[in-house]
Amino acid sequence: MPPSPGKLPAKPACILIVDDDPGQRSLLDSFLRGQGFDTLPVGSGEEALAILKTAPIQMMISDVRMPGISGLDTLRQARQAHAVLPVLLVTAYPEVRDAVGAMRDGAVNYLEKPIDLEELLASVRKALGLEPEPSPTAPLDRPLPEHVIARSTLMQAVFRDAALVAGSDSRILLTGESGVGKEVVADVIHAWSPRARGPLLKVNCAAIPDDLLESELFGHEKGAFTGAVAQRIGRFEEADPGTILLDEISEMSPRLQAKLLRITQDGRFQRVGSNAERHTHARLLAATNRNLEREVAQGRFREDLFYRLNVMEIYVPPLRERQADILPLASHFVATFSNRRARFSSAVAECLEQYPWPGNVRELRNAMERATLLCHGELILPQHLPQRLRLPAQPPPPESTLSANRLEDIERESILQALRDNHFNRTETARALGISRRALLYKLSRFRDLGYPVDPQPQLE
Repeated sequence: MPPSPGKLPAKPACILIVDDDPGQRSLLDSFLRGQGFDTLPVGSGEEALAILKTAPIQMMISDVRMPGISGLDTLRQARQAHAVLPVLLVTAYPEVRDAVGAMRDGAVNYLEKPIDLEELLASVRKALGLEPEPSPTAPLDRPLPEHVIARSTLMQAVFRDAALVAGSDSRILLTGESGVGKEVVADVIHAWSPRARGPLLKVNCAAIPDDLLESELFGHEKGAFTGAVAQRIGRFEEADPGTILLDEISEMSPRLQAKLLRITQDGRFQRVGSNAERHTHARLLAATNRNLEREVAQGRFREDLFYRLNVMEIYVPPLRERQADILPLASHFVATFSNRRARFSSAVAECLEQYPWPGNVRELRNAMERATLLCHGELILPQHLPQRLRLPAQPPPPESTLSANRLEDIERESILQALRDNHFNRTETARALGISRRALLYKLSRFRDLGYPVDPQPQLE
């Protein structure tokens, strides 16, 4: 029986994790252990049912679609001997019929991949009768590297997520607009991981022609194609036992997507021009500035690869939503480009904070490089900034353009209306808006901090 609400068990609850995807198992295992639970990860329903006959298990978390016995069948068979065992089902393929069947067969909840770890923890604690913990708002429990600036609550949340997943071997999908700092987040995940002593290799899939990208990633044998005058070791081999980041993953051709799918399944691959099987233990991170769910729907990205890469999504918000980071980042870049001390005039600070930064952190960095080149003293003035950043002497006519604040108002109202239209279902709201669920969660968190209603209101009787 689960412990009474509010009381911790004498020893940590043991949670059985059932998933055929090693990356997903690793993520759940490391996260739940970090929260103080004991875990027992297995790769199939058959193994899970065998363990339930002998081991004292307080809860089971199971994938739905697995080879052999599915998660739903595992749940039904487990119920025959363990009528009150809490079972949480997760899946990358949400289907209403399965969800209804799962609840009827006794699942305590049904979560979609990529799993929101806060939602997972809340479900686990509720199922075990433990008091809910408040959303994390405390500073990070480990220092960020000196070059990483995260003063805003949104970026603090990003790096809390990074800390939660860094210790696992799970694949991570980094999403967000171009220039927001996805590579920096990848750097931190690698630095905080057990693989930190190994290499971190980055490959921009958009910068390498498709016929060369295969060789870049997997290597080739001598004579494999014209110009292959020597054997080449690919990046996946070179990255072992560290980390490899595939940036702009959406630009990869369907042919290479199929080959990448194999390596996400079991780490095996072949060099170009060779039939020999090779294996890598490199951890895979992927990044994109596109909505991959939309790319999948339009047939430009493989659905199975999307779910393989998206064990955990970390959305990096745009700079315009992280105003607390703008001036600290600007000061950091000025110090990087100049050996002398420099400070901003009040007019420059106002320019930097009011500009919408369509190019995000990359644009800010370039603007500060220009300012340090033009500034010959210690004070950076508006004339040292690019023209587009300077505040206009007169406000523009109302009909010419909407202010940044007005655009934010329109975006917020659109999101809140979609949330209400979809009865506060986050997944359906994200799908209706054409954004990822993780991006929606970040935006709703910001709206909640500003006092807007983002949760269903209790009905008065």
